[in-house]
Formats: sequence, structure tokens, C-alpha cells
Amino acid sequence: MDDKALKDRLSGALLRLRARQPFFAALALFAGSVLSDAIPTAATDGRRIFWNRAFLAGLKSDEVDGVLLHEVLHAALLHVTRRGQRDPLLWNLAADIVVNGMVEAAKLKLPQGAIREKKWEKLTVEEVYELLEKSAIKLTLSEEWQDLLPPETGSAEELAAHWRAASAQAKALMQSTGQGDMPVGWERELGALEPAQLDWRSYLWRHLVRTPTDFSGFDRRLIHQGLYLETLEGESVRVCVCIDTSGSIGKSELAQFLGEVVGILRSYPHLQCYLYYADAALYGPSALTGDTAIDALPTPQGGGGTDFRPFFAAVAEAEKAWDTAAVCVYLADGYGAFPETPSEGPTLWVVSAGGLGVEGFPFGEVARLILAS
Repeated sequence: MDDKALKDRLSGALLRLRARQPFFAALALFAGSVLSDAIPTAATDGRRIFWNRAFLAGLKSDEVDGVLLHEVLHAALLHVTRRGQRDPLLWNLAADIVVNGMVEAAKLKLPQGAIREKKWEKLTVEEVYELLEKSAIKLTLSEEWQDLLPPETGSAEELAAHWRAASAQAKALMQSTGQGDMPVGWERELGALEPAQLDWRSYLWRHLVRTPTDFSGFDRRLIHQGLYLETLEGESVRVCVCIDTSGSIGKSELAQFLGEVVGILRSYPHLQCYLYYADAALYGPSALTGDTAIDALPTPQGGGGTDFRPFFAAVAEAEKAWDTAAVCVYLADGYGAFPETPSEGPTLWVVSAGGLGVEGFPFGEVARLILAS
């Protein structure tokens, strides 16, 4: 099959995609296609899609449609640049799991052998990556399907701006033509690009320095870190932190989280922090201060089922003596029994990889715990 015939195949796929998935077809217009025998199948560098001639010629028409969307999604969702310092092969595998789920939801077909792990397809790539690292499930990605290439066409910021513009134009096109809702999975995965999702530390800092009454601008000591925090004034604020010890929180998550909590206490000594551990029972509290060393923290207890109610009951009881509401932070996967009535103060759920979706929490704010790359 000559190059003209191959390019006609790609043009046909774009027309079929426009009829079935107009939003994705509009995105595809922002990703130029290049015929190249330097890669074994198809791949993207974040802006362009590269096609091996023999591979493209051997695909059925409906498979061309699926592979085209697969590569467009990798590019538009910045999977090339979101990897950071993570392992390239494991990241590629995680990204393929998420993208292939979206292709399936779009009712398009992928070639035989495309990787699937249905129970993880609705998570972010960062979460799937962490689950793959910890899981006993051993999935492999053959060399020919390693399709995330190093970016060679602009910086990460330029690629992000390129695809933001593409997404905005595709969305405007849908709205102007009345062509229906956004595709399944797009908004969810796009939400993973928000700073509050990728940088859970910023969310935690912002939450713990809140108080129901005292706000007075920004804490300028932390502006260089990108954390624009409200400065606390007046009375000390009580913070109750609970860590799920039912088995869903790994050592690496626990270490990062507690390190961040201690860092906050060090910067804001007027915070009074009480640490609990909980599975179906509650253990603690232990008082933490700004000079608490990580290795001096109490040993986690638990290992049974998960029940969030004992912690919130204990906080509600303590609030009677304090005569003031506490800020509550719960590190968990979100799967457990919730109380009917939460404590009076604000609550932040810091949810581990693979945890309950935001919509499943009956109260409070939710941040995803994504480990540093």
C-alpha cells in the first residue's frame, strides 16, 4: 500500500470519528499524522502521531479508528509530559489502561492484544501507576505497544497550552452544533490535570490553615513554594488527623502524608494537632507538635475492617470540652461506614490511589493522594 493510500486510510478514520465522536474528531485535527518506519506500530510525542506503514496497512478500518483515538487521547491528556520521573514502561502501561477504557466507552475497536484492566479504567493515570507498583497483578506491555515517545516538539508548557486550546475549540464546536454531551471519561481524566489533584500537598496546606473566622490575606513566607495560604490570627486551631490502618494505606503514602503534616505544624505552631489511627476501632489520640520527629510518631495500629464513625464520634465528644469545632483530616481509601452526622468543623478526605470517587463522600472536601514522581 503506497503512502497516498495510507493517508487516505487516516482521512477515512477521521471522517468516521467525526460522525461518531465529534469532540474527539476535533481534537484529532490538532495532532498531525506522520508515516514512519522508525516505530513498530503507532506512537505520539505529545503533538504528532507516528504510524508504521506496515502496521497501518494491516489494520481493519474500525481498528484504525480505535488506534487513532488511542493516540489522540495520549497526546491531548498530556500523558507524554505528565510522567515526570516515573518509570517510562510502567507509566505507558498505566496510561494505556486508562485510554483503552475511554476508547471502549466511545464504542470504538482496538486491535487484538490491547491491554485492558477494567477495574482501574476510571481512575487517573497517576493512580493506576501507583496501583501497578503495589499490585500482585503483573501486566506487561510488549515493546511494539510502547507508544509514548519523548517530547520533541516544544516544552511541557507549550504542549499544555496547545491542548487546552484544542479542547476549548472542540467543546465550542459541540456546543455550537448541539451535538450532545462530552464523551465519557474525558472530564474525569482532564480533571487529573488540575493542581489540586496532582499536588495534594497544596490542598492539605490550604485546608489546615483555614479557620471559620480568621482570614487576612496570604502567608508570604510560602509564596515561593506556590502555596498561597491564608494567614491565621488569634486563637489556636485544633486539627484532628485520622489515618486509616485497615490495610489500604501503604508505607510510602503514610510517610509522605505524616511528613507534610509535621511540616505544617512547624510553620504554624499555633495549630494543635491530634493524631488517631483507625480501622473498625479507634486508636489515640497522640498530640503532635512542630518539633515532632517522624520516627517518633506512634506506631500505627489496626489491620481490620474500616469504619469512619468512631473518629467523628470522638471528635464530636472532644469538641464539647473545647467549646469550638476542630478541622478534621482523614487519610483513607474511602471504603467504609460513614457517620450520618459529621463533626461541626470542616473535613478534608485525602484519598489513596484507587480509592472511592469524589461523588461517594457524603460530606467534606476530597483530595487525591498522588505520590511524588
